Amino acid sequence: MDFEDRRKEERPPSGEAPFYLDEVFFSRTDGRGVIQAGNYVFRRVANYDWSEMLGAPHKMIRHPDMPKGVFYLFWDTIKKGSTIGAYVKNKAKDGLQYWVYAVVVPCAGGYLSARIKPTSEILEKIEKLYAEQLVLEKKEGMSPADSADWLVERIKGMGFPDYQRFESFALSEELIARDKGLKQPPDEAILRFRKMLEAAEQLNVETEKLISEFEMTEIIPHNMRVIASRLEPNGGPISTLSTNYGGMSREMSSWFETHVVGEESNFSTIEGTVSQSMFLECMSRILNECSRQLDFERRKLGDVDLEEERGYLNGLVAEYSAKSESGQNQLAEETYRILDACKKMNRHILGLSTTRVMCKIEGARLTEGRESLTDIIGELNGFQQRIREDLSRIENLSSTIRTLLA
Repeated sequence: MDFEDRRKEERPPSGEAPFYLDEVFFSRTDGRGVIQAGNYVFRRVANYDWSEMLGAPHKMIRHPDMPKGVFYLFWDTIKKGSTIGAYVKNKAKDGLQYWVYAVVVPCAGGYLSARIKPTSEILEKIEKLYAEQLVLEKKEGMSPADSADWLVERIKGMGFPDYQRFESFALSEELIARDKGLKQPPDEAILRFRKMLEAAEQLNVETEKLISEFEMTEIIPHNMRVIASRLEPNGGPISTLSTNYGGMSREMSSWFETHVVGEESNFSTIEGTVSQSMFLECMSRILNECSRQLDFERRKLGDVDLEEERGYLNGLVAEYSAKSESGQNQLAEETYRILDACKKMNRHILGLSTTRVMCKIEGARLTEGRESLTDIIGELNGFQQRIREDLSRIENLSSTIRTLLA
Protein backbone atom coordinates (compact mmCIF):
# COMPACT_ATOMS: atom_id res chain seq x y z
CA MET A 1 0.00 0.00 0.00
CA ASP A 2 1.48 3.34 -1.04
CA PHE A 3 1.39 6.64 0.79
CA GLU A 4 -1.69 7.93 -1.05
CA ASP A 5 -3.65 4.74 -0.31
CA ARG A 6 -2.83 5.03 3.37
CA ARG A 7 -4.38 8.49 3.45
CA LYS A 8 -7.66 7.02 2.22
CA GLU A 9 -7.49 3.79 4.21
CA GLU A 10 -10.47 2.99 6.42
CA ARG A 11 -9.59 2.36 10.03
CA PRO A 12 -10.70 -0.88 11.70
CA PRO A 13 -13.41 -0.65 14.37
CA SER A 14 -11.09 -2.09 17.03
CA GLY A 15 -7.56 -3.38 17.58
CA GLU A 16 -4.45 -1.77 16.13
CA ALA A 17 -4.25 1.58 14.42
CA PRO A 18 -2.70 1.42 10.92
CA PHE A 19 1.02 2.02 11.41
CA TYR A 20 3.40 0.41 8.96
CA LEU A 21 6.90 -0.96 9.25
CA ASP A 22 8.34 1.40 6.64
CA GLU A 23 6.95 4.47 8.39
CA VAL A 24 8.48 6.71 11.02
CA PHE A 25 6.84 9.60 12.77
CA PHE A 26 7.81 12.32 15.18
CA SER A 27 6.33 14.94 17.43
CA ARG A 28 7.94 17.94 19.07
CA THR A 29 6.82 19.40 22.40
CA ASP A 30 7.73 22.28 24.64
CA GLY A 31 9.36 21.69 28.02
CA ARG A 32 6.00 20.83 29.60
CA GLY A 33 5.12 18.20 27.03
CA VAL A 34 2.68 20.31 25.00
CA ILE A 35 2.65 19.38 21.30
CA GLN A 36 4.25 22.01 19.05
CA ALA A 37 4.62 20.02 15.84
CA GLY A 38 4.55 16.59 14.25
CA ASN A 39 4.44 14.94 10.86
CA TYR A 40 1.51 13.62 8.86
CA VAL A 41 2.01 9.97 9.84
CA PHE A 42 1.73 10.97 13.51
CA ARG A 43 -1.55 12.74 12.84
CA ARG A 44 -2.90 9.86 10.75
CA VAL A 45 -1.99 7.12 13.23
CA ALA A 46 -3.28 9.09 16.25
CA ASN A 47 -6.39 10.05 14.21
CA TYR A 48 -6.62 13.63 15.46
CA ASP A 49 -7.01 16.79 13.43
CA TRP A 50 -4.15 19.28 13.60
CA SER A 51 -6.40 21.72 15.42
CA GLU A 52 -6.89 19.12 18.16
CA MET A 53 -3.24 18.13 18.43
CA LEU A 54 -1.27 21.36 18.32
CA GLY A 55 -1.20 22.98 21.74
CA ALA A 56 -2.54 19.85 23.46
CA PRO A 57 -0.58 17.85 26.04
CA HIS A 58 1.24 14.87 24.59
CA LYS A 59 -0.41 12.61 27.16
CA MET A 60 -3.60 12.84 25.10
CA ILE A 61 -2.37 9.72 23.28
CA ARG A 62 -1.31 7.86 26.45
CA HIS A 63 -2.83 4.39 26.72
CA PRO A 64 -4.23 3.33 30.11
CA ASP A 65 -2.20 0.11 29.88
CA MET A 66 1.01 2.11 30.27
CA PRO A 67 2.56 2.15 33.77
CA LYS A 68 3.24 5.59 35.21
CA GLY A 69 6.72 4.46 36.17
CA VAL A 70 7.75 4.34 32.50
CA PHE A 71 6.91 8.02 32.04
CA TYR A 72 8.57 8.88 35.34
CA LEU A 73 11.74 7.30 33.94
CA PHE A 74 11.25 9.28 30.72
CA TRP A 75 10.95 12.63 32.46
CA ASP A 76 13.64 11.93 35.02
CA THR A 77 16.06 11.25 32.15
CA ILE A 78 15.21 13.97 29.65
CA LYS A 79 15.01 16.71 32.28
CA LYS A 80 18.70 16.03 32.89
CA GLY A 81 19.37 16.75 29.23
CA SER A 82 19.87 13.08 28.32
CA THR A 83 18.25 10.99 25.61
CA ILE A 84 16.11 7.92 26.25
CA GLY A 85 14.48 5.13 24.30
CA ALA A 86 11.52 2.99 25.40
CA TYR A 87 8.61 0.89 24.29
CA VAL A 88 5.32 2.78 24.56
CA LYS A 89 1.73 1.76 23.93
CA ASN A 90 -0.39 4.66 22.65
CA LYS A 91 -4.10 5.20 22.15
CA ALA A 92 -5.63 6.92 19.11
CA LYS A 93 -8.66 9.21 19.24
CA ASP A 94 -10.95 6.40 18.07
CA GLY A 95 -9.67 4.01 20.74
CA LEU A 96 -7.32 2.01 18.51
CA GLN A 97 -3.95 1.15 20.00
CA TYR A 98 -0.45 1.16 18.58
CA TRP A 99 2.95 0.22 19.98
CA VAL A 100 6.03 2.28 19.21
CA TYR A 101 9.68 2.27 20.09
CA ALA A 102 10.26 5.93 20.91
CA VAL A 103 13.49 7.85 21.25
CA VAL A 104 13.28 11.23 22.95
CA VAL A 105 15.90 13.96 22.63
CA PRO A 106 16.14 17.54 23.93
CA CYS A 107 15.27 20.00 21.16
CA ALA A 108 14.42 23.70 20.76
CA GLY A 109 13.45 24.42 24.35
CA GLY A 110 11.60 21.14 24.61
CA TYR A 111 11.81 17.60 23.31
CA LEU A 112 11.46 15.70 20.08
CA SER A 113 10.20 12.13 20.05
CA ALA A 114 10.76 9.91 17.00
CA ARG A 115 9.01 6.55 16.71
CA ILE A 116 9.22 3.33 14.74
CA LYS A 117 6.98 0.25 14.79
CA PRO A 118 8.52 -2.42 17.04
CA THR A 119 8.52 -6.03 15.78
CA SER A 120 11.35 -7.78 17.61
CA GLU A 121 10.87 -10.53 20.19
CA ILE A 122 11.65 -8.04 22.95
CA LEU A 123 8.23 -6.40 22.59
CA GLU A 124 6.38 -9.46 23.91
CA LYS A 125 8.62 -9.53 26.98
CA ILE A 126 8.04 -5.83 27.58
CA GLU A 127 4.26 -6.20 27.27
CA LYS A 128 4.32 -8.80 30.05
CA LEU A 129 6.67 -6.68 32.14
CA TYR A 130 4.48 -3.56 31.81
CA ALA A 131 1.35 -5.59 32.69
CA GLU A 132 3.02 -6.78 35.89
CA GLN A 133 4.23 -3.26 36.64
CA LEU A 134 0.74 -1.83 36.14
CA VAL A 135 -0.71 -4.29 38.66
CA LEU A 136 1.82 -3.15 41.25
CA GLU A 137 0.90 0.49 40.64
CA LYS A 138 -2.88 0.00 40.73
CA LYS A 139 -3.38 -2.75 43.31
CA GLU A 140 -0.43 -2.19 45.60
CA GLY A 141 -0.19 1.58 45.31
CA MET A 142 3.41 1.66 44.09
CA SER A 143 4.51 5.26 43.44
CA PRO A 144 5.75 6.27 39.95
CA ALA A 145 9.30 6.72 41.32
CA ASP A 146 9.30 3.29 42.96
CA SER A 147 7.71 1.83 39.83
CA ALA A 148 10.53 3.26 37.69
CA ASP A 149 13.09 1.73 40.06
CA TRP A 150 11.26 -1.60 39.92
CA LEU A 151 11.34 -1.52 36.11
CA VAL A 152 15.08 -0.82 36.04
CA GLU A 153 15.72 -3.70 38.44
CA ARG A 154 13.66 -6.06 36.30
CA ILE A 155 15.59 -4.90 33.23
CA LYS A 156 18.79 -5.76 35.09
CA GLY A 157 17.28 -9.17 35.79
CA MET A 158 17.09 -9.68 32.04
CA GLY A 159 20.89 -9.52 31.92
CA PHE A 160 21.52 -5.81 31.33
CA PRO A 161 23.83 -3.84 33.68
CA ASP A 162 21.55 -0.79 33.52
CA TYR A 163 18.67 0.72 31.56
CA GLN A 164 20.99 2.47 29.10
CA ARG A 165 22.42 -0.85 27.94
CA PHE A 166 18.87 -2.21 27.51
CA GLU A 167 17.55 0.73 25.49
CA SER A 168 20.56 0.59 23.18
CA PHE A 169 20.29 -3.16 22.61
CA ALA A 170 16.51 -2.98 22.14
CA LEU A 171 16.75 -0.16 19.60
CA SER A 172 19.37 -2.03 17.58
CA GLU A 173 17.19 -5.18 17.71
CA GLU A 174 14.19 -3.23 16.43
CA LEU A 175 16.13 -1.73 13.53
CA ILE A 176 17.60 -5.14 12.61
CA ALA A 177 14.10 -6.68 12.70
CA ARG A 178 12.74 -3.74 10.72
CA ASP A 179 15.32 -4.15 7.96
CA LYS A 180 14.57 -7.85 7.81
CA GLY A 181 10.82 -7.26 7.69
CA LEU A 182 11.22 -4.73 4.88
CA LYS A 183 13.49 -7.17 3.00
CA GLN A 184 16.24 -4.59 2.78
CA PRO A 185 19.97 -5.08 3.41
CA PRO A 186 20.99 -5.05 7.06
CA ASP A 187 22.46 -1.84 8.40
CA GLU A 188 26.22 -2.45 8.34
CA ALA A 189 26.89 0.21 10.99
CA ILE A 190 24.50 -1.46 13.44
CA LEU A 191 25.97 -4.91 12.76
CA ARG A 192 29.44 -3.50 13.33
CA PHE A 193 28.39 -2.00 16.66
CA ARG A 194 26.76 -5.25 17.72
CA LYS A 195 30.03 -7.10 17.08
CA MET A 196 31.86 -4.44 19.07
CA LEU A 197 29.35 -4.83 21.89
CA GLU A 198 29.86 -8.60 21.96
CA ALA A 199 33.62 -8.06 22.16
CA ALA A 200 33.19 -5.43 24.90
CA GLU A 201 30.93 -7.74 26.92
CA GLN A 202 33.48 -10.54 26.63
CA LEU A 203 36.18 -8.07 27.60
CA ASN A 204 34.28 -7.47 30.84
CA VAL A 205 34.15 -11.22 31.46
CA GLU A 206 37.88 -11.58 30.91
CA THR A 207 38.60 -8.58 33.13
CA GLU A 208 36.54 -10.13 35.93
CA LYS A 209 38.57 -13.33 35.55
CA LEU A 210 41.77 -11.30 35.74
CA ILE A 211 40.58 -9.56 38.91
CA SER A 212 39.60 -12.92 40.40
CA GLU A 213 43.07 -14.31 39.71
CA PHE A 214 44.66 -11.42 41.59
CA GLU A 215 42.29 -11.83 44.53
CA MET A 216 42.99 -15.57 44.80
CA THR A 217 46.76 -15.15 44.72
CA GLU A 218 47.21 -12.25 47.14
CA ILE A 219 48.28 -14.70 49.84
CA ILE A 220 51.13 -16.20 47.76
CA PRO A 221 53.77 -13.52 48.61
CA HIS A 222 52.92 -13.97 52.31
CA ASN A 223 53.29 -17.76 52.10
CA MET A 224 56.54 -17.30 50.26
CA ARG A 225 57.95 -15.14 53.08
CA VAL A 226 56.85 -17.70 55.69
CA ILE A 227 58.59 -20.52 53.85
CA ALA A 228 61.73 -18.42 53.37
CA SER A 229 61.88 -17.64 57.11
CA ARG A 230 61.66 -21.36 57.91
CA LEU A 231 64.34 -22.34 55.45
CA GLU A 232 66.63 -19.43 56.31
CA PRO A 233 65.97 -18.27 59.90
CA ASN A 234 68.92 -15.91 59.72
CA GLY A 235 68.21 -14.70 56.22
CA GLY A 236 69.72 -15.68 52.92
CA PRO A 237 69.20 -15.54 49.17
CA ILE A 238 65.71 -17.08 49.29
CA SER A 239 64.62 -14.59 51.96
CA THR A 240 65.96 -11.74 49.82
CA LEU A 241 64.18 -13.04 46.73
CA SER A 242 61.00 -13.49 48.76
CA THR A 243 61.18 -9.86 49.91
CA ASN A 244 61.82 -8.69 46.34
CA TYR A 245 58.91 -10.75 45.04
CA GLY A 246 56.59 -9.36 47.69
CA GLY A 247 57.62 -5.80 46.82
CA MET A 248 57.08 -6.31 43.09
CA SER A 249 53.78 -8.07 43.75
CA ARG A 250 52.52 -5.16 45.88
CA GLU A 251 53.61 -2.67 43.24
CA MET A 252 51.81 -4.65 40.55
CA SER A 253 48.66 -5.04 42.68
CA SER A 254 48.60 -1.30 43.41
CA TRP A 255 48.93 -0.46 39.73
CA PHE A 256 46.29 -3.09 38.91
CA GLU A 257 43.82 -1.65 41.44
CA THR A 258 44.19 1.82 39.95
CA HIS A 259 44.15 1.05 36.24
CA VAL A 260 42.01 -2.09 35.95
CA VAL A 261 39.65 -2.43 38.91
CA GLY A 262 38.53 1.19 39.35
CA GLU A 263 35.05 2.18 38.16
CA GLU A 264 36.53 4.86 35.92
CA SER A 265 39.17 2.60 34.40
CA ASN A 266 39.13 1.95 30.67
CA PHE A 267 38.45 -1.71 31.38
CA SER A 268 35.25 -0.80 33.27
CA THR A 269 33.87 1.88 30.96
CA ILE A 270 34.39 0.43 27.50
CA GLU A 271 31.16 -1.61 27.32
CA GLY A 272 29.09 1.42 28.27
CA THR A 273 30.89 3.57 25.71
CA VAL A 274 30.18 1.04 22.93
CA SER A 275 26.53 0.78 23.98
CA GLN A 276 26.02 4.56 24.11
CA SER A 277 27.68 5.08 20.72
CA MET A 278 25.46 2.38 19.21
CA PHE A 279 22.34 4.03 20.64
CA LEU A 280 23.34 7.39 19.18
CA GLU A 281 24.07 5.80 15.79
CA CYS A 282 20.65 4.09 15.75
CA MET A 283 18.89 7.23 16.92
CA SER A 284 20.57 9.32 14.21
CA ARG A 285 19.27 6.88 11.63
CA ILE A 286 15.68 7.25 12.88
CA LEU A 287 15.91 11.05 12.97
CA ASN A 288 17.31 11.01 9.45
CA GLU A 289 14.40 8.85 8.31
CA CYS A 290 11.98 11.31 9.92
CA SER A 291 13.53 14.08 7.84
CA ARG A 292 13.18 11.99 4.67
CA GLN A 293 9.59 11.18 5.64
CA LEU A 294 8.85 14.91 5.57
CA ASP A 295 10.24 15.09 2.03
CA PHE A 296 8.02 12.19 1.07
CA GLU A 297 4.84 13.60 2.61
CA ARG A 298 5.16 17.03 1.00
CA ARG A 299 1.99 18.39 2.55
CA LYS A 300 1.09 21.04 5.06
CA LEU A 301 1.28 20.12 8.72
CA GLY A 302 -1.47 22.38 10.01
CA ASP A 303 0.15 25.58 11.22
CA VAL A 304 3.52 23.85 11.49
CA ASP A 305 6.39 25.23 9.43
CA LEU A 306 7.62 22.17 7.52
CA GLU A 307 11.01 23.70 6.71
CA GLU A 308 11.55 24.65 10.32
CA GLU A 309 10.83 21.08 11.45
CA ARG A 310 13.16 19.70 8.81
CA GLY A 311 15.81 22.07 10.14
CA TYR A 312 15.31 20.75 13.68
CA LEU A 313 15.59 17.16 12.48
CA ASN A 314 18.67 17.76 10.36
CA GLY A 315 20.29 19.66 13.18
CA LEU A 316 19.66 16.77 15.57
CA VAL A 317 21.03 14.28 13.04
CA ALA A 318 24.22 16.31 12.76
CA GLU A 319 24.48 16.74 16.55
CA TYR A 320 24.01 13.10 17.48
CA SER A 321 26.03 11.76 14.57
CA ALA A 322 28.88 13.91 15.85
CA LYS A 323 28.34 12.56 19.37
CA SER A 324 28.42 9.01 18.03
CA GLU A 325 31.65 9.75 16.19
CA SER A 326 33.10 11.30 19.33
CA GLY A 327 32.16 8.16 21.25
CA GLN A 328 33.91 6.03 18.66
CA ASN A 329 37.03 8.18 18.95
CA GLN A 330 36.87 7.71 22.70
CA LEU A 331 36.59 3.96 22.15
CA ALA A 332 39.71 4.02 20.03
CA GLU A 333 41.55 5.81 22.85
CA GLU A 334 40.22 3.43 25.49
CA THR A 335 41.23 0.32 23.57
CA TYR A 336 44.68 1.81 22.99
CA ARG A 337 45.05 2.40 26.74
CA ILE A 338 43.89 -1.15 27.47
CA LEU A 339 46.49 -2.55 25.07
CA ASP A 340 49.12 -0.35 26.70
CA ALA A 341 48.01 -1.52 30.15
CA CYS A 342 48.34 -5.15 29.05
CA LYS A 343 51.91 -4.47 27.93
CA LYS A 344 52.74 -2.94 31.31
CA MET A 345 51.19 -5.86 33.17
CA ASN A 346 53.16 -8.29 31.03
CA ARG A 347 56.34 -6.42 32.01
CA HIS A 348 55.34 -6.78 35.67
CA ILE A 349 54.78 -10.50 35.11
CA LEU A 350 58.20 -10.80 33.46
CA GLY A 351 59.81 -9.26 36.57
CA LEU A 352 57.95 -11.69 38.82
CA SER A 353 58.95 -14.58 36.58
CA THR A 354 62.63 -13.67 36.86
CA THR A 355 62.38 -13.73 40.65
CA ARG A 356 60.49 -17.03 40.54
CA VAL A 357 63.24 -18.60 38.40
CA MET A 358 65.91 -17.36 40.82
CA CYS A 359 63.94 -18.93 43.71
CA LYS A 360 63.83 -22.20 41.80
CA ILE A 361 67.60 -22.12 41.29
CA GLU A 362 68.25 -21.39 44.96
CA GLY A 363 65.73 -24.03 46.01
CA ALA A 364 67.60 -26.67 44.00
CA ARG A 365 70.59 -26.18 46.31
CA LEU A 366 68.62 -26.97 49.42
CA THR A 367 68.89 -30.34 51.15
CA GLU A 368 65.84 -29.87 53.42
CA GLY A 369 62.44 -28.17 52.98
CA ARG A 370 62.71 -28.16 49.22
CA GLU A 371 59.19 -29.57 48.72
CA SER A 372 57.37 -26.62 50.31
CA LEU A 373 59.37 -24.14 48.25
CA THR A 374 58.75 -26.21 45.13
CA ASP A 375 55.01 -26.11 45.83
CA ILE A 376 54.94 -22.34 46.19
CA ILE A 377 57.04 -21.92 43.05
CA GLY A 378 54.52 -24.13 41.24
CA GLU A 379 51.67 -21.90 42.45
CA LEU A 380 53.52 -18.82 41.24
CA ASN A 381 54.10 -20.41 37.87
CA GLY A 382 50.41 -21.29 37.51
CA PHE A 383 49.34 -17.80 38.55
CA GLN A 384 51.66 -16.10 36.09
CA GLN A 385 50.62 -18.42 33.25
CA ARG A 386 46.93 -17.76 33.85
CA ILE A 387 47.52 -14.01 33.97
CA ARG A 388 49.40 -14.16 30.67
CA GLU A 389 46.53 -16.07 29.07
CA ASP A 390 43.96 -13.60 30.44
CA LEU A 391 46.00 -10.68 29.13
CA SER A 392 46.32 -12.32 25.73
CA ARG A 393 42.53 -12.70 25.44
CA ILE A 394 42.00 -9.11 26.57
CA GLU A 395 44.50 -7.86 24.00
CA ASN A 396 42.76 -9.83 21.24
CA LEU A 397 39.32 -8.47 22.18
CA SER A 398 40.63 -4.90 22.34
CA SER A 399 42.25 -5.34 18.93
CA THR A 400 38.94 -6.67 17.57
CA ILE A 401 37.14 -3.53 18.72
CA ARG A 402 39.83 -1.32 17.20
CA THR A 403 39.56 -3.19 13.89
CA LEU A 404 35.77 -2.77 13.84
CA LEU A 405 36.18 0.93 14.57
CA ALA A 406 38.50 1.27 11.62
